[in-house]
Amino acid sequence: MKIVIVGDGKVGATLTEHLSKEGHDVVVIDQNPKVVEEMVNQYDVMGISGNGASYGVLMEAGANKANLLIAATSSDELNILSCMVSKKIGARHTIARVRNPEYSQQLVFLREELGLSMVVNPEMETATEICRLLRFPSAINIETFARGRVELAEIKVNPGSALDHQPLYNLPDRLRVKILICAVQRDGKVIIPDGNFILQAGDKIHVTASHAELATFFKILGIYKQRARNVMIVGGGKIAHYLAFQLLDAGMQVKIIELDRQRCHALSEWLPKATIIHGDGTDQELLLQEGIEQMDAVVSLTGMDEENILISMYAQSLKRDKVVTKINRLAFLDMLGNMGLDTIVSPKTIAANRIIRYVRAMHNSTGSSVQTLYKLVGGQVEALEFIVAENAKFVGIPLKDLKTKPNILLACIIRNNKVIIPRGNDTMEPRDSVIVVTNSQYLRDLSDILESERGFPLS
Repeated sequence: MKIVIVGDGKVGATLTEHLSKEGHDVVVIDQNPKVVEEMVNQYDVMGISGNGASYGVLMEAGANKANLLIAATSSDELNILSCMVSKKIGARHTIARVRNPEYSQQLVFLREELGLSMVVNPEMETATEICRLLRFPSAINIETFARGRVELAEIKVNPGSALDHQPLYNLPDRLRVKILICAVQRDGKVIIPDGNFILQAGDKIHVTASHAELATFFKILGIYKQRARNVMIVGGGKIAHYLAFQLLDAGMQVKIIELDRQRCHALSEWLPKATIIHGDGTDQELLLQEGIEQMDAVVSLTGMDEENILISMYAQSLKRDKVVTKINRLAFLDMLGNMGLDTIVSPKTIAANRIIRYVRAMHNSTGSSVQTLYKLVGGQVEALEFIVAENAKFVGIPLKDLKTKPNILLACIIRNNKVIIPRGNDTMEPRDSVIVVTNSQYLRDLSDILESERGFPLS
């Protein structure tokens, strides 16, 4: 597909990298010639320096013939205008990054009246993900599928755990819980395991199950934690605004520490039920004075990665139930894991994943297209949700008779609101939701998991 990306900041650069690697014809527009030159040299893309809302620049980029235009500059208004102009001149689909909380209440209008295919708010998406983590703090990270009916949780195997030195085929009878371990991180490598795989202490595993089964699983392992009730947020930016609103709506107590006095006044007006503290969130005395030791969860959301890391390390040393760290530089990921800071959120990655999911669904609008997509373990693993098409060739065939490609695992089937952990005799039926976990990138259709025609049994 031909894709035009306007604005090559954090989100734009991430999209340029992923979409160019997936084989799309990408054109990048940015006001800064140096940024454009870097992208052109680093990836197989075209680049144009100029105003992404300009008719002439958009025509030069071929937006009139584009399958998709993504506007991801730092200006919401420029993004919306760029999408409107592109739609007028012939772009088939347009996506705008919109961050202003005032516009977040107008998303339906922006889509329907202005012709935007999608509106992405990285800060709101990040806040929603953090809120989900605080509702289920037992997991390092947690993702949801099938409108919340299925969850994919990441946990660590502790020494002496019921999982330590256990082969996977033994777990259903031993634990009597319906879960599937679909990916394992060990010694810097990611493994899509089979039933003979033996777990070890120190492994990080990704487990899929319904919410109820997952809670039972955590209780059996002795790692179950109640949802957070008292939350301290350090940093009062857009993410903190969205997050506090969601947490207060869920009945949690929220305290925000922010260095900018004017911002504190604004937060006090927007969030009258939250406690807003003017001060330096890196000040240990202030954190103690404001009750960090009594908090269930601490979320570091300042504008500097280094500050977020230091605050989180301190909160971790106080053994808070949940510590969430926001970072922008993904190069920190491996280092943070070694420090014990496992729950990391990255707004640019969250936004990029949503857009990539949309692109894959566009690429296959008639088959079993992608409904949900998450990139796990720093992008090394993908978890995707598909809806089985009526005419899919594999419908009704037992899974044991289907030849799937290597490093692909069917993690879950959802049928009529029932969650099925698949076994060999199970089948995929029309309108089922099917969750696939793989470290083979770029699946666009459910049939891509099969070894071409060899994936089907002989008739």
